[in-house]
Amino acid sequence: MALLLPLRVATGTLLALSALGTSSCSPDTPGTPDGAPVAVERLVPRIVDTHPFDSTSFTQGLEVEEEGTLLVSTGRYGESRVYRTTLEGEELASADIDPTWFGEGITRHGDHVWQLTWKAGVALKRDAATLEEIDRVTYPGEGWGLCSTGEELIMSDGTTQLRRLDPDTFAELGRIDVTLDGVARTALNELECVGDDVYANVFLSTDILRIDVAGDAPGTVTAVIDGGVLPNNAVPDPDHVLNGIAHLPGTDRLLLTGKRWPDLYEVELVPAE
Repeated sequence: MALLLPLRVATGTLLALSALGTSSCSPDTPGTPDGAPVAVERLVPRIVDTHPFDSTSFTQGLEVEEEGTLLVSTGRYGESRVYRTTLEGEELASADIDPTWFGEGITRHGDHVWQLTWKAGVALKRDAATLEEIDRVTYPGEGWGLCSTGEELIMSDGTTQLRRLDPDTFAELGRIDVTLDGVARTALNELECVGDDVYANVFLSTDILRIDVAGDAPGTVTAVIDGGVLPNNAVPDPDHVLNGIAHLPGTDRLLLTGKRWPDLYEVELVPAE
């Protein structure tokens, strides 16, 4: 998702191991299998490295590929595109989308990449090697964030739900209601799948939610991460918010950035003081 309403243009350690872990809870009440409430962790990102990032990118989707390269999807009408870059900032490939569409979340699954659009209701399927479009499908409602568990895709649409999708056809398989302390959470935006969890930026907030999607109570928020501790060095603008989460494969670290941010932060998650 993207701009502020009403002009809304779609938007180390042992501690880190714990922070990236998952929790289980019962299907009836947010909590453990015996009905006890889940203790929601309060975490903050601790910066361990800073990488350059394209400050013209209105970041809507971010993902690290197995090869170590980054996939970035950007938004705004007439500016939306997808590109591949190195952590050092060298752009390797790029593809634009229809200028009447607003680009949204992105994820890679095997040999293809899926890219969402905000209000067009179109998902673009791309060849992972070239980023060229090879197919497109439609879906109801809006497209916000997207990630792959390796078995299925998880998509956000700005509501309190996450959609489960077939990774090859984009057919809907079901929905997950997201709750924090038993209360529905809305405006789930950019997503990152890590094991049994999904990390979600919250639109118009510096919060990142860690959501258990494979436990006894799928949709339960098990951690709230305060991304407001990260320096926002973008040109001052209310729309230049935190938006972009990517897991570094084989590590306990995440990459975090925002819209028009010149920095990509490599972080570990640690308990808030």
